[in-house]
Amino acid sequence: TDDRRWGAWAAYTQQSQWQLYNDSGNASRPFRETNYMPELILAYKPDYAWGGLKWNLATLAFNHQSNGRSEVLSRSWDRLYTELGVERGNLAVLARAWYRIEEDDEEDDNSDITDYLGHGDLKAIYRWHGHSFQLGARASFGEGHGAVQAGWISPPLLGPFRGYVQLFSGYGESLIDYN
Repeated sequence: TDDRRWGAWAAYTQQSQWQLYNDSGNASRPFRETNYMPELILAYKPDYAWGGLKWNLATLAFNHQSNGRSEVLSRSWDRLYTELGVERGNLAVLARAWYRIEEDDEEDDNSDITDYLGHGDLKAIYRWHGHSFQLGARASFGEGHGAVQAGWISPPLLGPFRGYVQLFSGYGESLIDYN
């Protein structure tokens, strides 16, 4: 049989923060910050139903995130995470928990990052007529920091290309401003 319940993945995400409005010369224009995030993921599809929910995702992953800068502006961290995902109709809910891999004090350029980004997040995705609506949140309960993010992905606009709009409030949208 062709059992596709297990998968091993390598992923790379690059996020650039545009800052078109700043012409003061003190900050980079048009990009304020670029974050790089390679990761290795081991995924399993349990394909288990319970109480109207379908459990279709379980992952274990290693993730590195950095801004590629040096000295005082350098930000990076490594973490291990696990993620579980359940579905019901057009709704998917993903819960992720992570553990930060500690660094030597001399090399750690953001030792308090989990005070602001916490140890996990929760995301809901609803699909409707080709649109996808996302709502996500994370909190660092002991420190009172967190973030909320809402997004909309359009149906295909031109071939496979889609539009994306995101609203974000809180800590950790980019590494340079995580705190």
